[in-house]
Parts: sequence; structure tokens; C-alpha cells
Amino acid sequence: MIKVTNLSKNYGTLKAVKNINFEINDGEIVGFVGPNGAGKTTTLRMITGYLVPTSGEVMVNDMDITKHAIEIQKQIGYLPEFNPLYPEMKVYDFLTFIANIRDIKGKQFREALNRVIEQCGLKGVVHRQISNCSKGYQQRIGLAATMIHNPSILIFDEPVSGLDPNQIVEIRELIKELGKEKLVLISSHILQEIQATVDRIIIIHKGEIVADGTSEELISNFIGNIHLTMEVRKATQETLDQLTMAVPKVNLLKTEEKNGSHLIQLEYNRDIDPREALFQYAVSSGWIILKMTPHTTNLEDVFRSLTVSGDAYA
Repeated sequence: MIKVTNLSKNYGTLKAVKNINFEINDGEIVGFVGPNGAGKTTTLRMITGYLVPTSGEVMVNDMDITKHAIEIQKQIGYLPEFNPLYPEMKVYDFLTFIANIRDIKGKQFREALNRVIEQCGLKGVVHRQISNCSKGYQQRIGLAATMIHNPSILIFDEPVSGLDPNQIVEIRELIKELGKEKLVLISSHILQEIQATVDRIIIIHKGEIVADGTSEELISNFIGNIHLTMEVRKATQETLDQLTMAVPKVNLLKTEEKNGSHLIQLEYNRDIDPREALFQYAVSSGWIILKMTPHTTNLEDVFRSLTVSGDAYA
């Protein structure tokens, strides 16, 4: 369990993280999302004990990170954004080196090595030099090093950065599998990837938590207008001009004539549904409706609404 209470981090006069609060329970996969410079990495570094908070508290499994950092770090596997590998080493030698740092040796090491090789799919590259492995395999090697001591908490900072679509799917499935047994916290700015992987999303902007919930909860709580696209034929300029008078609860954003049809972009409040009135107006005006498509709110809409504007922090 991770519990963050009134956590802040200042760099001189720069307030990178501002009095944030959240709690993550065992067995959850949580996405920590925000634009570049929102304070994601700074927060993860405080949770893992790499940075000391300016104020506030981080409790990991009921221990204070400022008082029990070493004990907590034994329970955490942390993969930073820039994968800390030694490219000149072979995969086996690198994992041996990481295990020795954590005093994992002999039979315990052999069991741990077999476990992470199986979990991370490294069987075919275990005796290969790291520099000769693909980017996807290098990310898997980093994950294996993160998991060699079998931590109960996994923290990944941008784990799919720089991977191709196939590699992203592989890492996503691995993280989902790990989430069945462990608490997993993933930092990312790739919304589609987070939405496909996590149980819950925390959005941070300018060092402050601006949303916390499942993707469905964030979307359902989003306050914004619905956009609707109509494609019609036989529309005259006069009937287009009179549309908002006939259906006053909609705003006409723009019209475009293309290939003998008109594309009409409309906007209306999510508390109403004017499609029946629009249909009736179109029929009475002699239009032929080819398409009427509302744009449903997605996580990107929510994210942009909460995070667009102003300068970000590191």
C-alpha cells in the first residue's frame, strides 16, 4: 500500500509538486498521467526515496519513506524512464550483478533468475550482450532487473517509451500479468496505453492532482459539450442559416461543402439530445441525411480539458 499525504517538493522557488494526496492499495494497477513536466517523475522519486520531500508524508506498507528508506526500497522495484543498463554486459552477467547488489546468491539467485527470465520472456537472449538486444528486449531486461528481488510494489516511469506497437503490446500484457499479484504504479503521458493497461488513473498537472478515478469515472464526470457531425445533401444556404433558429439549443460551429454534400459541425450541452429535432428540421427543409455522428467524450478530451494551459514543472 502507498499513501501520499500533503506531499510537496520545491526546487528553490519552483514548486514542482504541490501538496498532493492519493492512496494506492495492493493489487491495483494505477496510471500516473500528466503532460511532460507535470511533476510525475519527481513524485515517483519521492515515493521511492530517491528524493526527500520538502513537506508531506509518503507511507509505504505503513512505513515512512524518510525514516525507513532502505527497508521500503527492498519492497519496491523501480524502473526509471531511462533504463539503467550496462550495454557491454551480457544479460546473465547484468542480472547476476543486480542480484549481488541485493545480496541474492546461490540457490536463491538461481530461483530468482529463472523466475524473471520466465516472466519477462528472456530465455532466448540470456547469454546475449545487452547492446545486441532490441529496444523491446532491453526494456524487458530492465523489468527483470527491477523484479529480481520479487518486490511487492512495482513503479515504472514511462515503461513503453520508444517501443514499437508490437513491443508495447508485449510490455502491456506483462504489466497486466504482474498486476494480478503486485501493486503497480505506471507513469506515462501516452493516454491510449494507460487506458488499456490500468485499473485507475491519477492525472497530475502543474504539480497538483486534478483527477483520480477509473477511465469510465473520469469520462462520465467530465463536464463539456458534445460535438455532432451531420453530412447532408440538398441543403441551401438559407436553410443552413436558419438551423440554429429552428433548433436553438445547438451551436453551429462550421459548415463545409464537399463532393456535393454539406458537412455540418454542431455543438450542444450534454444534458440535452437535440438529434430528433435536427432530424425533423432536416426533413422539413428537404435535406437528405447521409450521416449524423455524435463525438463521444474520450479520455483524451478529459486530459486536454484538465491540462491544457500554462507552464509545466519538471
